[in-house]
Amino acid sequence: MTDKEMTDLQMNEFADAKSTSRPSSIHDDAPTDDEVYRRAEKGLVRKLDLTLMPMVWVLYVFNYLDRNNIASAKLNSFEKDLGLKGSQFNTAVSILNVGYMLMQLPSNMILTRVRPSLYLPFWVCIWSCVSAATAAARNYSDLIIIRFFLGIAEAPFFPGVFYLLSCWYTKKELAFRTAVLYTGLVLATAFSGLIAAGIFAGMDGVRGHAAWRWLFIIEGVASFGLGIAAAFILPDFPETNTGSSKWLLRDDERQVAIERMRRDRVAPTEGDHSVWYSLKLAAADYRMWIFVVMLIANHTAYGFNYFYPSIVKGFHLGSTTITLVLTAPPYLIASVSAMIFAWSSDKMGERGYHICIPMSVAAVGFIISAATLNNAVRYFASFLFIGGCFSANAMVFSWAASTLSQTPEKRAISTSIINLLSQLGNIWSPYFFRPEDAPRYVLAMILMMAFALLSVATCLAMKTSLKRANKKILDEYQGGEDRPTFFPL
Repeated sequence: MTDKEMTDLQMNEFADAKSTSRPSSIHDDAPTDDEVYRRAEKGLVRKLDLTLMPMVWVLYVFNYLDRNNIASAKLNSFEKDLGLKGSQFNTAVSILNVGYMLMQLPSNMILTRVRPSLYLPFWVCIWSCVSAATAAARNYSDLIIIRFFLGIAEAPFFPGVFYLLSCWYTKKELAFRTAVLYTGLVLATAFSGLIAAGIFAGMDGVRGHAAWRWLFIIEGVASFGLGIAAAFILPDFPETNTGSSKWLLRDDERQVAIERMRRDRVAPTEGDHSVWYSLKLAAADYRMWIFVVMLIANHTAYGFNYFYPSIVKGFHLGSTTITLVLTAPPYLIASVSAMIFAWSSDKMGERGYHICIPMSVAAVGFIISAATLNNAVRYFASFLFIGGCFSANAMVFSWAASTLSQTPEKRAISTSIINLLSQLGNIWSPYFFRPEDAPRYVLAMILMMAFALLSVATCLAMKTSLKRANKKILDEYQGGEDRPTFFPL
């Protein structure tokens, strides 16, 4: 059965259900008239879009600025000042993800039991201090220790923010918001080169410090200030009247937030269960493991991220400043591409092909980059693989969260496990870029192409699995009055 046939069948079968009244289980304080309900829902989403989304977006920008500034620092005197040799820079990039993996799952297990409006800003302030401490590093050992603890400090943020978004936004809303959040990552990577170019040109030697040290200090101080502000702007969960929801939302809007998330679940909520029960539930779901492989492949495919300034430097297009400036355009285009794909995905209610297509484009970019010696063509190819990888990545999380949502704890733990294990791609991909392969890095391009194609294969497998699941749901509800919720394909 095709996607269109499935959709037509769903609409024909449940056309009458669309006009039925809202479930009687909704809280008595929530609006009872459909029009009033929709108006309250629209106001709720607008308030979230004007407070929650901008705050987490800015924090995510600085999350990646603090993490990625090492790539720009490499073009200054970073390696010389710290005495880095051979693959030591690669290890410094990779070790952050070891700390990230160790902290991520425990953090998300805690998140469902604490207030996100305090927990997430706390870690923002911690990572800001750790990142700024890089400026004080004297040698390779100092750098490794700082990068390891930076990974621990940054681990709670993205899975925590994504879980928080999935508690407030429905499946049909989440892909676009996740893509908006991901533009923070893409734009941070673009602007990190521009910021570094300005600092390297104007602050080298100020107060006796190399420019790369000022880069870490300035960005660390800025993100610390934003962490303080976030404590006043982030909400907690819809069921609680704490955080920004206390002053932002009316009581009827908060009740609508609870009800719309109850409706949005594919499976009925099983009630409050322990975190360990939900961990077992998540581990037993084979679809979670397909998402794990999918995201490992995606993360491995964008292993170029920490090395892109070095790749552009190999094009011999000009000075260090010009090189850093030229790193920005592919990421700026990628942010636009990510938004278009996410908008289309939400509009069509489709996920799989919206991941397969950009990852296939990325694979073409890697092939071109490995096959040609022409620098202009290789620079063009980088637009393809950067745009492709970043257009696809955001939708994997939203697809996973909407598929693995039997309980809130399962959703939190599943997305955390997926994000945690996906860091394996970030751990091994830096070693694809061997110093002796510079500046073309042919081996790295071939390996990243292979993982891009692996991502495509897992998407098709997941889409096939969910088609079968939706058909089963349709059969179970055949002839009934209730309107089922289907898995997004």
